[in-house]
Amino acid sequence: MTDVHRHDALSRAEQRRAQAERIGDHAPREGVDIIRPVERAILVAVRLPDKTAADVTSSLDELELLVDTAGGDAVERFTQRRDRPDPATFIGSGKVTILRDRVRVTEADAVIFDDELTPAQQRNLEEALATKVLDRTIVILDIFAQHASTRQGKLQVEFAQLTYLLSRLRGWGQALSRQAGGIGTRGPGESQLEVDRRRINRRISRLRDDLARAHEARTLTNRSRARNQVPVVALVGYTNAGKSTVLNRLTGATVGVADRLFATLDVTARRLELTDGRTAVATDTVGFIQNLPTQLVEAFTSTLEQTLDAELLLHVCDASHPRVEEQITAVDAVLSEIGAAELPRLLVLNKIDVADDATVRRLTRGHGDAVAVSGLTGAGIDRLVVAVTARLASPRRMVEALVPYAHADLIALAHRDGTVLKEEHRPEGTHIVAQLDAGPAASFAPFEVRNGRDGSAAPE
Repeated sequence: MTDVHRHDALSRAEQRRAQAERIGDHAPREGVDIIRPVERAILVAVRLPDKTAADVTSSLDELELLVDTAGGDAVERFTQRRDRPDPATFIGSGKVTILRDRVRVTEADAVIFDDELTPAQQRNLEEALATKVLDRTIVILDIFAQHASTRQGKLQVEFAQLTYLLSRLRGWGQALSRQAGGIGTRGPGESQLEVDRRRINRRISRLRDDLARAHEARTLTNRSRARNQVPVVALVGYTNAGKSTVLNRLTGATVGVADRLFATLDVTARRLELTDGRTAVATDTVGFIQNLPTQLVEAFTSTLEQTLDAELLLHVCDASHPRVEEQITAVDAVLSEIGAAELPRLLVLNKIDVADDATVRRLTRGHGDAVAVSGLTGAGIDRLVVAVTARLASPRRMVEALVPYAHADLIALAHRDGTVLKEEHRPEGTHIVAQLDAGPAASFAPFEVRNGRDGSAAPE
């Protein structure tokens, strides 16, 4: 059964196209940005026996958001029910004919499949439809390429793109000599296909080395934090769940936020003040999505592994999303894939300012330790900081001492191996309040202040 229907909702992409049409054919003036016409795309999905109609609709809704984020416009949806994908064209030759007619009628620039296509399927479809054929993976890769800003982020995106491209290099093209071997296949030399493949493999190898060096640098940073016993809290969650907004509220940072999928790709680390006086590091990184492409998981492994160094994961979810439970499950699956399933986790129900109260109550009952917040308004953030502090066990103890100036090395020890909360120079010595491990704390025992709440009394 095939359903072909138009999508009537006015998307952001349609608004951009309308604005571009209003500009008309006026010549661009220097210093004036002209909005480029967006690509028109038909979205295609196949409903297999393990999927419901609601599953397909939800996945297409998400694909439409991905296309919009990439700068395209979904003009129509094409769905089909099949027992299994067709090996040659994914949807079968009869449906390809219908789809070709829809491409012509809608003047679509591209056909985008919700599932990952094999190289052969993509090639066959492009020849049959006479238009560009993409899949969900390449759309996500395109978004990542647009949003990567740091050197490491760009390296990771390029690595993922080249890994995806390598298996899709076309052979037997008109410009390529035949190198398959055998009668009638001997060419005048190395084919362009082999040259391209070798160049891509060399570039992938260099990128892998660069990413490994970046990973080593992060490992050193993490070791330094561990040595200083600075706890790390990692914000994870589905893309567009509001992780960066929550991070800004928690830390007072000004990380850029946007109501778009994958607005944040690069790792962001900010200082987080806990309620017991300790300092933690809060990190935010790339969001997850259902069926995250394997190329992205491999390329962003070093980034995703930042979560493995955390003492606590804050799983931020969008409590206002109609399929929030499925998104929570998708994030859990990715965490399991990267080996972070056993890490302590605290569910953060974000966007309660627009979420249905009944949904928030249901999620809170289902996840007893969940904290409901609004990153936008700041509601519940104080409760979240209290919850985070309680979850981060402190192996240190508070030390208050009046250290004679002859023992100034102890002050240096406190700064090097502990967290100094207060330091005051007095006539009789240095009054210091610090959080220290048991070993260093023992060195301060002879000079600890044992009476006098303000530290004014001399040590015993």
